[in-house]
Amino acid sequence: MDNKDLELYNRRKQTVYEFICDDDYPPMKFKEMCTFLQVPGDERQTFLDILNDLTEEGLIIRSAKGRYQKVGEGTYKGTFIGNQRGFGFVRVEGMKEDFFVPEKNTMGAFHGDTVLIRAEDRPKGMKQEASVIKVLERGLKKVVGVYQKNKNFGFVIPDNLKIDGDIFISKANSMGAMAGHKVVAEIISYGDKVKSPEGKIIEILGHINDPESDVLSVVRALDIPVDFSDEVMDSLSQIPDFVSASEMAGRTDLRHLQTVTIDGEDAKDLDDAITLYEADGMYKLGVHIADVTHYVKENSPLDKEALNRGTSCYLVDRVIPMLPHKLSNGICSLNEGQDRLALSCLMDIDQKGHIVGHKICETVINVDRRMSYTSVSAIVEDHDPGETRKYEELVPMFEMMLHVSDLLRANRRKRGSIDFDFDESKIKIDSDGKVVSIGVYERRRSNEIIEDFMLAANETIAEDYFWQDIPFEYRVHETPDADRVEQLALLISNFGMYFKASKENIHPKEFQKLLNRIKGEPYENLVSRMALRTMKQAKYSTECTGHFGLSCKYYCHFTSPIRRYPDLQIHRIIKENIHGRLDSRRIEHYSMILDRVADDNSRKERRAEEAERDVEKLKKVEYMSAHIGEVYDGFVSGVTNRGMFVELPNTVEGFVNVADMRDDYYYFSQEDYAMIGEDTGKQYAIGDPIQIKVKNTDKMTKSIDFSIVYKGEDTFVKGKRKHSHRK
Repeated sequence: MDNKDLELYNRRKQTVYEFICDDDYPPMKFKEMCTFLQVPGDERQTFLDILNDLTEEGLIIRSAKGRYQKVGEGTYKGTFIGNQRGFGFVRVEGMKEDFFVPEKNTMGAFHGDTVLIRAEDRPKGMKQEASVIKVLERGLKKVVGVYQKNKNFGFVIPDNLKIDGDIFISKANSMGAMAGHKVVAEIISYGDKVKSPEGKIIEILGHINDPESDVLSVVRALDIPVDFSDEVMDSLSQIPDFVSASEMAGRTDLRHLQTVTIDGEDAKDLDDAITLYEADGMYKLGVHIADVTHYVKENSPLDKEALNRGTSCYLVDRVIPMLPHKLSNGICSLNEGQDRLALSCLMDIDQKGHIVGHKICETVINVDRRMSYTSVSAIVEDHDPGETRKYEELVPMFEMMLHVSDLLRANRRKRGSIDFDFDESKIKIDSDGKVVSIGVYERRRSNEIIEDFMLAANETIAEDYFWQDIPFEYRVHETPDADRVEQLALLISNFGMYFKASKENIHPKEFQKLLNRIKGEPYENLVSRMALRTMKQAKYSTECTGHFGLSCKYYCHFTSPIRRYPDLQIHRIIKENIHGRLDSRRIEHYSMILDRVADDNSRKERRAEEAERDVEKLKKVEYMSAHIGEVYDGFVSGVTNRGMFVELPNTVEGFVNVADMRDDYYYFSQEDYAMIGEDTGKQYAIGDPIQIKVKNTDKMTKSIDFSIVYKGEDTFVKGKRKHSHRK
């Protein structure tokens, strides 16, 4: 179905939906509706497809007698979140609270299913309950887990702890898997109250102890595409290796400007370059972004695959790219000494750091030097003589970059922009995929320079297109919920801090003040994470509702079209606008597709983030499994009714179970956020230092267990006996 047919289909769909929702509509069967609406015989299949689509989307329902009717009041469509104990929750988009679904009311819903629910009467003080009316769409088609073999059959124990029960595998469907193999099983039956779900193994990933199998397990479980199809790879033959003179024609030629890229040492997809000089009392900042849409045409195999992936996925020791390497590391990568096509945002910045003018244009650039964060920081922060001599001709520009970055950052801080600066993990992997070390990723001023320039371009582009009133895809971040802010205020009161906020007035400046107060404190990382958890998740939207965290009205993602589809999408709109091709037909086209694209981009971003978190957790478990019995100093990072979390200086977090604590320790309530010794009076509150011993690790649950080292306890540190001197 081409775009024109799709638009016609969607208009008919909307008309049918409005007809069914009309107050005077009596519920009808399919044939009755065809007769009433006089649907021609050759269009009845399309009409049935429309009814099926509306039903699957949860917009209408089909009764047991086959009559179509609108969804009643108190009925919602949402995503089922399973639990090993049989019950579940349903998350409805736009609602603050999830619905609780008792086991008897799940109607066989599986974790990840899209379901239609009916809200039940809510007793005072109780959580809102619901019953599943219908499973609209199965969310999980495949399950990743560990194979458990019996004589004539087996089971897959799912990695996902939200799946209720194991998956039965007949011998004929076992694919010869052995006990302990990590496998992918396709679900062939979702089971019922009597029968277990059933599946067949379609891929063996390796043994559970194989370092490679854990990463593959996460990728397969989240259904992240890895390999590119033959159709996509065949289409690459039309992509050139070098930029031709004809492709450069009509573009603004900026090859004479001193141009650099600044990235990590290992980066290969270089999609942003910088120029900066001073003229007429202004700083002339150029942010040049690879012109990916010149090669990735709308609805081409490459474009469809990029949309399907949504984003590149960075998994500790590997990247699953959004685009094939010929593009991401080749013609679209702004490699040193190569002519490259770019879409540039050229900004005029005054001496106070205000962006007072800009131009968006198609350009040709040529990067003089491929710089690393390490080298630029060595020049502007450390004034390293060797690096300064090596890049002597660029040093004045780097020093100007530092100055302009400071101006931009100061202006953002004035308006209340929040800069979270907690420790991120840096995990080193050897050639066999095993973790050799875990530490803290060091952020330097060079990282902040690039961040400041990218933010400036993203804001400038978003504001420009907002006022042009053209269909666009924005990056938005909503104000946090008042109850979560109140919870944060309660938490930080343990550190003697006050958080000024009310239900009517929550301003990002208060978060900024909090982060400034804790700068350099032992609990800085902890409180920063608490503040971050208070925030809502940023997402993509066609509505420009502002960005709370950046304290700005206009924001979008423009600077990474190699690795993010939203950036690629708005590049396409910008280029059409530059060339005057955004006529009424194209505007209607973007109005039709952008809501769906933005929602899909948000989902794919969350999927990639989940994969990155899961792989990081697995690698930390793998690393700490080699350090069982060793003692570390850490701090209390969280408390639940089961015990407390402890974070180590290398960013690894583990759990101390209250059941494993000495008898003279007990737990008050979560509101107290402390472990307190009844007899000794010893208290552990969030942020307190504590000495622990690594007790156990579990790759299945991605968990690490610690035990407290008590005074007088003999311990071993890396093979040497150590007597604890904890007071």
